[in-house]
Amino acid sequence: MDHNKEFETIIKQDRDLHHTRSWRGNLLGYLEKVKDDPTTAKLSHARLYDRMMKAGVRDIHESGDPHVKRLYKDESIKVYDFFADEFFGIEKTISQIVRYFHAASLKGEESRQVLYLMGPVGSGKSSLVEKLHRGLEESESIYAIEGCPMFEEPLHLIPRHLRKEFEKMLGVHVEGDLCPVCRFRLREEFGGKYEEFPVCTLEFSKRSRIGIGVVPPVDPNNQDTSVLIGSEDISKLDLYSEGDPRVLELNGALNIGNRGMVEFIEVFKNEIEYLHCMITATQEKVVPAPGRHGLVYVDTVIVAHSNEAEWQKFKSDHTNEAILDRIVVVRVPYNLRLSEEVKIYQKIIRNSDFRAHVAPHTLEIASMFAILSRLEPTNKCDLMTKLKLYNGEEVVEKGRTKKVDVQELRDASKREGMNGISTRFIMKALDNALSDNTAGNCINPINVREALVNMVKEADLSDDTRKQYLEFLQDTLHKEYLEVLEKEITRAFVYSYQEQAEVLFQNYLDHAEAYVNKSKVKDRNTKEELNPDEGFMKSIEEQIAIIGSAADGFRQEVIAYLWAANRRGEKIDYRSYEPLKEAIEKKLITSVRDLSRVITKARMRDEEQSEKYNTMVKNLLDRGYCHTCVDMILKYAANNLWKD
Repeated sequence: MDHNKEFETIIKQDRDLHHTRSWRGNLLGYLEKVKDDPTTAKLSHARLYDRMMKAGVRDIHESGDPHVKRLYKDESIKVYDFFADEFFGIEKTISQIVRYFHAASLKGEESRQVLYLMGPVGSGKSSLVEKLHRGLEESESIYAIEGCPMFEEPLHLIPRHLRKEFEKMLGVHVEGDLCPVCRFRLREEFGGKYEEFPVCTLEFSKRSRIGIGVVPPVDPNNQDTSVLIGSEDISKLDLYSEGDPRVLELNGALNIGNRGMVEFIEVFKNEIEYLHCMITATQEKVVPAPGRHGLVYVDTVIVAHSNEAEWQKFKSDHTNEAILDRIVVVRVPYNLRLSEEVKIYQKIIRNSDFRAHVAPHTLEIASMFAILSRLEPTNKCDLMTKLKLYNGEEVVEKGRTKKVDVQELRDASKREGMNGISTRFIMKALDNALSDNTAGNCINPINVREALVNMVKEADLSDDTRKQYLEFLQDTLHKEYLEVLEKEITRAFVYSYQEQAEVLFQNYLDHAEAYVNKSKVKDRNTKEELNPDEGFMKSIEEQIAIIGSAADGFRQEVIAYLWAANRRGEKIDYRSYEPLKEAIEKKLITSVRDLSRVITKARMRDEEQSEKYNTMVKNLLDRGYCHTCVDMILKYAANNLWKD
């Protein structure tokens, strides 16, 4: 019974909320509301733009993420919270969409153009449009002429000769005319007394076909514009003449999308008549009524989408120039940032019934494959380096941070992200990896990589593409994961890994600073003054191939970099300067490599080794592994990392 009370409470609260939001009156009552708040009568583009902005806007740099800082430097990129929780790595695409709505909301030329999203399969085009649908459904109710099949703006009831006077009083511009159905009702039911015409509130609903229309591609041999503009009810032609508005069925996508939006799926698969109707709806803001009923005013956002091949085919036909001139093209490429690609799979998994354990680095390795397949080669660096630079990471090569301008890389690869592996392909691989390991109910980088290899071998790809993808999986990512795995096992072996790394870092700083300043090092415990320990510094520097005369320059760079960072008020630790961080981590790895090799490979362990092995396993379990994947990765490490 307690549960029944809870259910009843929820239902009652929802009904009360719906009741307080709803309103019913006549045009006079509505005019009072518009006078109090002129935005009540806003048009469709402004409504969607306001919905986006209401959620909040921030600068991408506000996160304080050093990767973002390195990637975008002084570039100001806005993050729109309306999209932020669901779309990752396509901030520039989203900014273009918001810019379109902003310009259209000001009644600029964009308000009379189609927003067209073009990109590869699985890049998020449909999801972006679906987000706009939900934005409308979650927005405030609209005031509409009660009983109008097109949910018309009530201000259309004001006669043309009085509009200027009303516009001054209300502070709004009245745009549009009554539909034939409402015009007939005004004359026949209300005797022309438009001020008495009923007005009510309506909520947008895709399922109820209120303010949101969807046009799927239709068979070209069976296309009928009634899908867009409605039709005449043949059964009523026995009662009324063909010119009587009572025979009209204004239930096409452009009719029911009035006040909101209409989505055209795979738009260029439709016949040219469909496209002309779509363009007329945006450019002229009218559509033909079925039969002999003239033109009907529509106020709707038209969003179309398709893949690039369809776009190029349509664009190449010069007879389509008039339509092309009325389209705002926004490219929706695949994401190219590793950290954001991982978030995409985390979101998909979170919203699904996928309940298996996901081992650390599994989604990273799968994401790396997806992004590698989307990148274009460059002579400035290899693709793995490019992937890391696009993620805002610092790449160390021969003891130096690799200096490559990311913007230059982007400018040289204009079509990057328009080809490659889709997110759906990766999700199928995760499912396949799980189905092969149902007993352990766990997926990890090893079995996911194996699943990807099998899928690539079976996929319908060109020989060159298949060869390249297999090379990414069997060579590039194999090596990358072994490096990751070695660090993971080292961290698990080395008791208080971070503290030991910090000790090495502080000691190196003391000796390097003394060396650069030609001074002595004061021992932290005995206070004894000593000469800088060349042997100790070299043991760290040689980890990243700093040898001989290069050591002097490296030590000076470290001290200068960290001194500048300290002056900027940044917190200094062993991760502050990427080349030194890499050297310290490699030094720690070297110090435990032999021990790791013995313990992970030994079939018979002595008591001390068993204790260290158990501690290592416990540390790995604490770091997010499960017993199944710990067992697998340690066997993998024994077979691949430390071959005798």
